[in-house]
Amino acid sequence: MITVHRGDNLDVLARFRAATFDFIYIDPPFNTGRAQKRTRVRTRVRTRRDAEGSRTGFGGHRYSDEVVGSSAFADRFDDYAAFLAPRLLEARRVLKPHGGLMVHLDSREVHYVKVMLDGMFGRKSFMNEIVWAYDYGARTTKRWSAKHDTILWYVMDPERYTFRAQESDRLPYMAPGLVSPEKRARGKLPTDTWWHTIVSPTGREKTGYPTQKPLGILERIVKVHTAPGDRLLDFFAGSGSFGDAAERHGREVVLVDSNPEAIRVMRLRFGNRAIFVAKRGGRAKREEKASSEE
Repeated sequence: MITVHRGDNLDVLARFRAATFDFIYIDPPFNTGRAQKRTRVRTRVRTRRDAEGSRTGFGGHRYSDEVVGSSAFADRFDDYAAFLAPRLLEARRVLKPHGGLMVHLDSREVHYVKVMLDGMFGRKSFMNEIVWAYDYGARTTKRWSAKHDTILWYVMDPERYTFRAQESDRLPYMAPGLVSPEKRARGKLPTDTWWHTIVSPTGREKTGYPTQKPLGILERIVKVHTAPGDRLLDFFAGSGSFGDAAERHGREVVLVDSNPEAIRVMRLRFGNRAIFVAKRGGRAKREEKASSEE
C-alpha cells in the first residue's frame, strides 16, 4: 500500500507516532552552492546524558537530543544543515528500535551530514557509506567530472537490524576465468560501490521529474534492508520511485512531499494504487480527487 502525504515534511513527520517505521530512505534536495539572497536561521541541536534517552553512546551511557535554539547567519552550507537537522531528528524519532535510515547525498554536503548523523545516532550506528557511481552526462576539463552520489546508512541498534544479503541481485565477475563455474553462474554480491546507470532520458521508467533515481538502486535497498510487510517512509518523495520500489516488493510505504509537481507526477505514476492525503483546515484528510492547485 502506498500513502502519499502532501505538505511540509517537518509538519507531517510531527503527526506520526514514535517508533512506527521499519526503514527510512530520503533523497533530500542537494545544496546547489548558490549564494543565499537573504539571511537564514540555523538550528542548534544539543546532546545530553539522559538515563531515559533514546540512544546509547560511548561507555553504554544513554543520551537524548533536543533543539535548543537558532541564530541568523548567511553561510549557504550551514543553511543546508539547519534545514536538514530537525528532519533527521524526526526521522530517528519515528524509527522502530531495529530500524534503519539511508540518506542520499552528493559530494557537497555528505561530510557535513555524516558528522551530524554521528551525533544523532552515535558513531557505532554508522554502517556504510555507499557510493553510487554512474557514467552519463557532460564532462568538464577543469577538474575530474563528478559522477557519483553517496548514500549514508545508519541503524538504530548496531546489534539488531535488517540486512538480507541473500536477497540482493548478483553481479558478473570482472575476471570470470579466475573463479569456479559455480561462482560464475551465481555471480558476486555488490560491495559498497554500486555501478548503475541513471534513469534513461528516453526510457519507460522516466517520469520527467528532474531528480528521479533509478529503480534498480532503490529495489536493491528495499530487498536487502527491509522485509516483506515492513512499513517504509520517504519524506522527500519527489517522483515516488522509492514508493514504487517498495510496493513492487510487498512493503507498505508512506511518501511525503510539498512540491505540487511531485504530487502531480505521483498521481500519474500511481493512479488508484495510492491514497493521497493533504492537511486541510488543521486536519489531515484523504483527497478524493486532484486539487485545483495542481
